[in-house]
Amino acid sequence: MLIIYFVTVVAIGLAARRRVKSSMDFLLSGRSMPAWITGLAFISANLGATEILGMAANGAQIGISTFHYYLIGAIPAMVFLGLVMMPFYYGAKVRSIPEFMLRRFGRGPHLVNSIAFAVSNILIAGINLYAMALIIEAMLGWPQWVAIIVSALFVLVYIVLGGLSSAIYNEVMQFFVIVAALVPLTIVGMHRVGGWSGLKTALASTQGGLLMHAWKGTGLSDTTNPIGANWLTIVLGLGFVISFGYWTTNFTEVQRAFSARNMSAARRTPLIGAFPKMFIPFIVIIPGLIAAATVGNLFADGTITYNEAIPKLMQMYLPQGVLGVAVTGMTASFMAGMAANVSSFNTVFTYDIWQEYIKPHMSDRYYLGVGRLVTIAGVLVGIGGAFLASQFGNLMTYMQTLFSFFNSPLFAVFLIGMLWKKMTPAAGLWGYILGILAPITVYIGYLNHWPIFNYRTATAETLYAAMWSFATVLVVGIGVSLFTKPKPEAELVGMVRGVGTIDMTADMQKGDEKWYRSPLLLGVTALVLCVLLYIPLA
Repeated sequence: MLIIYFVTVVAIGLAARRRVKSSMDFLLSGRSMPAWITGLAFISANLGATEILGMAANGAQIGISTFHYYLIGAIPAMVFLGLVMMPFYYGAKVRSIPEFMLRRFGRGPHLVNSIAFAVSNILIAGINLYAMALIIEAMLGWPQWVAIIVSALFVLVYIVLGGLSSAIYNEVMQFFVIVAALVPLTIVGMHRVGGWSGLKTALASTQGGLLMHAWKGTGLSDTTNPIGANWLTIVLGLGFVISFGYWTTNFTEVQRAFSARNMSAARRTPLIGAFPKMFIPFIVIIPGLIAAATVGNLFADGTITYNEAIPKLMQMYLPQGVLGVAVTGMTASFMAGMAANVSSFNTVFTYDIWQEYIKPHMSDRYYLGVGRLVTIAGVLVGIGGAFLASQFGNLMTYMQTLFSFFNSPLFAVFLIGMLWKKMTPAAGLWGYILGILAPITVYIGYLNHWPIFNYRTATAETLYAAMWSFATVLVVGIGVSLFTKPKPEAELVGMVRGVGTIDMTADMQKGDEKWYRSPLLLGVTALVLCVLLYIPLA
């Protein structure tokens, strides 16, 4: 099954290669994709190590509280991206998130943002590679280094061949393969523990029974919940700063919307993705809870790490035939995640670093060649990132730490810059730099037990670090803006609210005006479903 899968992804890369005529085709699919394709690719790009191993690890470690990462930590931000921020991005015709920083704040903030994005994306690509190696090692017995190199090679082949189009078409296929892998594991696991009631009984004594409650123990003065933070910190730190920072500024996902064929399709991309996103936790977090109920003693004594919750359940419960589907699905997941990281990394490096600062005014064919070479380099450096990721027991905590470092300050800069025309380039630069240094300082203080940063859990530390980052950007951004010169309004048209207008209809294509394709309708429906899903988890 793995051989068939690998052959299929390479074949898709070969087929997509025929469409690659320019750097825009290679790096942004020529802006030609329909919304349903980009919507599924948007969510599949997120179904990497953070989603499968990381969220299952969180399920085993902090229980039902992990649903916060979806219901307040994803859906509202995805709706905000589609309804509010995508018109700015797509309307400005930027090719990447850092390019929007260039248009709004100038070259200094743009260069810092481009480098920060490149570094973070390579680290995240390494996480996906390491997670893939864990699965292959556990299921097939391959040494980790062999699994890392073989997996990286196949991702490299199909991205170099077909670029973003190859990644997107593979991600749509991978979405269904991933679901096919996780549904049987969840069903069999629930049967073995005696259904939902059996699971609740098995976990009743674990952490005071708090693993089965989302909001219990989260009072303003109560941090006894598994996350170790009160409800206000969860809402602001996770539900606002980290969530909005990730889903609205992380080019790995947003790039899929940039490849859409028109404004309507671009806005609907995250909104379509929101619907499968809110149901993914039932096949990711539940297996983590099952692992806590069945092999929780192995986590406690250090025999296995929380990252190994899914592989352990597969070994325990799945027969040979279904195991083949599961291993293939997990491999698809991590390949989707890594391909998303690599395809966004090569776009930012080619357009925002190489073309802007190193070799401007070259032919398009030259940049197409650079994009392919950068893809190879990105995969090779990602292999090094995989060995770094192996040092962390919970990949989700590692990911949230990276988000607080890089995405939280960027979101703060963009949000203030989109709402306030007087925010200056100098404010954007220093707000962003100090916004990165603030969460790094919090992280160092947490590791060294400084009293001011002595949070109860590593998960709580990431939430507080994100809030410190946002607050730093807010104070520095406003303060520096009061003493420096803003850009002329003529240069801010379409990028700041109230400065010029964004034409929401000029880029529409026939058929996208149908009522059921309304972004507002999709967004409101997603938020209502989100609230309804929260009710039984309280």
